[in-house]
Amino acid sequence: MSHPALRFVHNPADSIDLVAAELAARNFLTALGISLDDEHLHATPGRMARAYAELFTSRPFDLTTFANDEGYDELVLARRIPLRSVCEHHLLPFVGVAHVGYLPGDRILGLSKLARVVEHFSRRPQVQERLTKQIADWLDEHLQPKGVGVVIEAEHTCMTLRGVQAAGTTAVTSTLLGSLREDARSRQEFLSFTGITP
Repeated sequence: MSHPALRFVHNPADSIDLVAAELAARNFLTALGISLDDEHLHATPGRMARAYAELFTSRPFDLTTFANDEGYDELVLARRIPLRSVCEHHLLPFVGVAHVGYLPGDRILGLSKLARVVEHFSRRPQVQERLTKQIADWLDEHLQPKGVGVVIEAEHTCMTLRGVQAAGTTAVTSTLLGSLREDARSRQEFLSFTGITP
């Protein structure tokens, strides 16, 4: 029997003012000396407003857990979950993958929900370190597993396209909780499955 589903929504759509965002984008581009008279750029402010609204809006989802009837006590891991977010310092995208795993306790989680949790926290201005911890803490709180591990590998365009322009550089962050932090063998298993050398 499934546990009653918890519904999670991070959706600023009700507070999004696309008209104001488009006007702000128009003023922003004009202030940077970009002429919007060109037919190719005329609709750009509207596109910018809609693009950022999409980047900042996650889809609602139900967190449905199931009784761990078989007493499964080995690692559950979803590797290479696609991730996209926006750096809160420059509002430039960062993209990469998240590896999310847990050691089940009394309940297990549908695998697709691991990807939903990643999306839930990435659809807002973020820093990678906070994002990694938010995903792990959220799973720990709502699933109450024996351990949780999250590793994120991402390329930040605020570092690769501007500033130092270190193209190809990837930032790696991790958060390990419970047995995956405290037990050396469990930690090593998790990290080796993600492809990160411990």
